[in-house]
Amino acid sequence: MKKSDFHFDLPEALIAQAPLPERSASRLLVVPPGDAPFADRHVRDLPEWLQPGDLLVFNDTRVIPARLFGQKESGGRVEILIERLLPENAARAQVGASKSPKPGSRIQLDAGGEAEVVGRDGEFYQLRFHVPDSLESWLQKAGRLPLPPYIQRAPGQDDDERYQTVFARELGAVAAPTAGLHFDDALLATLRDRGVEFGHVTLHVGAGTFQPMRVDNIHEHRMHSEWLNVGAALVEQVRATRARGGRVIAVGTTVVRALESAMREGELQPFAGETQIFIFPGYRIRSVDAMVTNFHLPESTLLMLVSAFAGKDRIMAAYAHAVREQYRFFSYGDAMLLFPERTQ
Repeated sequence: MKKSDFHFDLPEALIAQAPLPERSASRLLVVPPGDAPFADRHVRDLPEWLQPGDLLVFNDTRVIPARLFGQKESGGRVEILIERLLPENAARAQVGASKSPKPGSRIQLDAGGEAEVVGRDGEFYQLRFHVPDSLESWLQKAGRLPLPPYIQRAPGQDDDERYQTVFARELGAVAAPTAGLHFDDALLATLRDRGVEFGHVTLHVGAGTFQPMRVDNIHEHRMHSEWLNVGAALVEQVRATRARGGRVIAVGTTVVRALESAMREGELQPFAGETQIFIFPGYRIRSVDAMVTNFHLPESTLLMLVSAFAGKDRIMAAYAHAVREQYRFFSYGDAMLLFPERTQ
């Protein structure tokens, strides 16, 4: 199977550059199993498709203000995108500069303090920050929100709120779990009143989520690593949901990746640690019965994941429908409600 098998033509005008004023006003393309017709709805209509006793699982990660700017000792400008916080005020980061900074060199930060280059591993650097607080606390004041590369504008004040989910609590991501951006307090209240239950996992989305696949044979692709936590409480919620005949519905591909990484011998188990799981057609997703997800980049690993769940031909037909109907794509775009192939 090739990366090019997952190509589709996307007009640039359909790439959403800003969120809608109301989170749940985004459109929702419902993709039922089999050959049932697609339904063009809105996210606020989601409760109509769920049942009392269903369990919605959200990713509660919170986006770090992870973008910093500075200059090398030589005077060259530098852009830093923190990938992951490490102990002792260190971080794993991508560094953009005209010439790669060498180990031992220091970057003077525009926001004050400096970053020392400790080492490099491939495209990532290890930096140690000399700032007047813990790095996590200092970033809340000094860092800038890292909007995705396909959003062609600087972040504004509205993004500080809208590029976080309303249930974000565990700081550590450099990109939002975007399916969750559609849920507001009113929608959550409606779902709760309908008898839908909520659970949470944590998966800290890394900058690698935006990296293109560099090989055409997808079997040769090596996934980036991300940290996750599937807690014992969530595992019990899933077991109780299954026992009463309810469905487990993932809000976002990050939730699917977390739950599938925590599967052991066909059963969900508590798990905290790294995952490099790569899900593509041929892989059977067992942990969820449906998923809410945004539209993904052509030839991306996330497009391959949803194709593994709902069927490649079905997904590519849904994307073609979305382009024709001018759905909004990517992080600030519209959403899909996917059900699995009948053979799942």
